[in-house]
Amino acid sequence: MLNARKMGQLIQDLLEFSRIGRKELAMDTVSMDEIVQQVLTETKASNAERNVAITVSKLPPAHGDKNLLTQVWVNFISNAFKYTGHKEKAEIVIGATQKDGENIYYIKDNGAGFDMKYSDKLFRVFQRLHGAEEFEGTGVGLAIVSRIITRHGGRVWAEGKPDEGAIFYFSLPA
Repeated sequence: MLNARKMGQLIQDLLEFSRIGRKELAMDTVSMDEIVQQVLTETKASNAERNVAITVSKLPPAHGDKNLLTQVWVNFISNAFKYTGHKEKAEIVIGATQKDGENIYYIKDNGAGFDMKYSDKLFRVFQRLHGAEEFEGTGVGLAIVSRIITRHGGRVWAEGKPDEGAIFYFSLPA
């Protein structure tokens, strides 16, 4: 039954990945503060047993598709919770900077991290840097994020160190 559930989730993720490439964007001014607070509220509720220190700075609004940008934050925030799961004192920091006509949003955690020599694989379908037995997932979430941000005219990248955490960034035109 577990394998059937995993396969079902994988199929759903692949269908979502495919749809995002074709979906028409409903562009509007979007409050990133509202989206992040909503996603954090839902994520904390489903991780009620966890003690995670979360710091969120004021985020500039974005011009984009609210539903797709919500999906970006869902993926990044749920990953931060997932990959800090083995930490006694998990910490997540969310913020943004502005540079060269871009808003650069980031989410930093003190979780599992990754080796930078594999950073080029992070945003590709089925490229996982941690085993499924250690952290569940289909290996499609960050590819979905990359596709969404690219469609919005932005970029995604990450920095990390094994066992010290990671910082995931995405930029959108200011």
